[in-house]
Amino acid sequence: MAGCASKQVAEPGPLTHFSDSLDLSPVMAENRQSTLPEDWYRKAVFMEIYVRGFKDSDGNGVGDFNGIIEKLDYLKELGIGGIWLMPMMKSQDNDHGYAVVDYRATEKDYGTLEDFKRLLDEAHKRGIGVIVDYVINHSAALNPLFKDSQHPLSDKRDWYIWSEDKQFWPRWDYENTWHEGKHGYYYGVFWSQMPDFNMKNPEVLEFHKNNLRFWMNLGVDGFRFDAVGSLVENGNGAMFSQPENDQILQELQQTLGEFDNRYMVCEDPTGSLRVGKKESCGSAFYFGMHKELIASATYGWPSRDLIGAVKRAPHNDMAIMLANHDSFAGNRVIKQVGGDETSYKMAATLLLTLPGIPFVYYGEEIGMGHGEKAFGDHALRAPMSWNSDPDTAGFTTAKRMFRLPAENRATYNVEDELKDPESLLSFYRSLINARNNIPALQTGDFENIKQDAASLLTFLRKAEDAEALIMVNLGRKEATARYQSLDNKIWTPAFTHNVDAVNASNGEMVMPPYSIAIFTRHL
Repeated sequence: MAGCASKQVAEPGPLTHFSDSLDLSPVMAENRQSTLPEDWYRKAVFMEIYVRGFKDSDGNGVGDFNGIIEKLDYLKELGIGGIWLMPMMKSQDNDHGYAVVDYRATEKDYGTLEDFKRLLDEAHKRGIGVIVDYVINHSAALNPLFKDSQHPLSDKRDWYIWSEDKQFWPRWDYENTWHEGKHGYYYGVFWSQMPDFNMKNPEVLEFHKNNLRFWMNLGVDGFRFDAVGSLVENGNGAMFSQPENDQILQELQQTLGEFDNRYMVCEDPTGSLRVGKKESCGSAFYFGMHKELIASATYGWPSRDLIGAVKRAPHNDMAIMLANHDSFAGNRVIKQVGGDETSYKMAATLLLTLPGIPFVYYGEEIGMGHGEKAFGDHALRAPMSWNSDPDTAGFTTAKRMFRLPAENRATYNVEDELKDPESLLSFYRSLINARNNIPALQTGDFENIKQDAASLLTFLRKAEDAEALIMVNLGRKEATARYQSLDNKIWTPAFTHNVDAVNASNGEMVMPPYSIAIFTRHL
């Protein structure tokens, strides 16, 4: 047509070899043994740690591996048995870490590979396992692999998803997932700077498997796999939860199975129960369950679907939480409960006594709030409040930090709460350590016990040779819990809050408002 000019297509130029700078060598399983107790992860309470925001050891205003090492004894005394490190590999974003530049290198701000190895060793000395975030769905746009793939004739072209023509595959917010590259268009579901790997390419999957072996050979105890619902795409409208994802996760289970006693847990917010099955990832974060826990604590009675949500879970290996690093999962817990510490303690009780592997987000144990003058995800990732210092909250000796501290650091911080037996920290520490001493709470089966009072939640956790009876009055009024064998001559009190366990007799126990009683007995 007159007046129209066709788009000039640039010649691709010479092939690039940026990926020659990466270690892409195959890795064999070598350091297979684990120093941790068998099935440690099924019994542990985990803490999710944002390395950048936990503790700065060298005064540059950024958290690091050595800062975590400094606080391992704090975690041990809290009762933490596992640590999930948010992305700690070399990244493009230098913030959240989910745009990985090099899968076999550490984030420079966090420390060296030797520092990381020392963190693993020191954690293991204290009986704490360490799993790391592994970003399998996508890399950074500055990853040398993707830079090479920009050339149409590169042997890395098929490591990513390219099209000569522009596509329109809208995601959940109707934003397009295709982006213009140097020579064609590439697919990136989350961001133009995080292009998706082509997981249908066997070379890509083998690349990831070798990376996993690399880290496990160093002593890593497992992985949290990010965004596993997005691994394989089969066209517009078929970009999520495709059946091929389960096969990939099965293969990753087999890779971890080359090593002893390793744990993998996956994130798929819309498919938690399916991905959590043995035929897929084997363990997954139970999105939706966290809302039932918070709702029950704030309503003052078990939410309508709390028990149903527990019973729908495929097994005790589902990971449960109250909040995490993503704003779509909710605000910091102190915000979700409107600042009410009583509701906060009720929510923590449900998290730590119902079936599942509990994950506590760093700062949750002290009621840490949102970052000052921060929004979205950044608000959830403030520097840890170690004390009430108005400038640094004890996070660093630097005058400037990577982000402002939490807005409530003056009243919710580790130093002050350690001195207060009624603090959130004291409550978390007491309940976590009680859980650590009650095997039935860790892996026992679940049996709900119906009560007349709407505010009562009563249930059994049954292990092979012991069981635990948990009674929680979520409400503001006194209520009487009933169970046929309830008597303090038969059951041993293991944990109480706001109630005297000697009141249990003749199958009944008066539960004051917001009270908790946990009993155990051997079978």
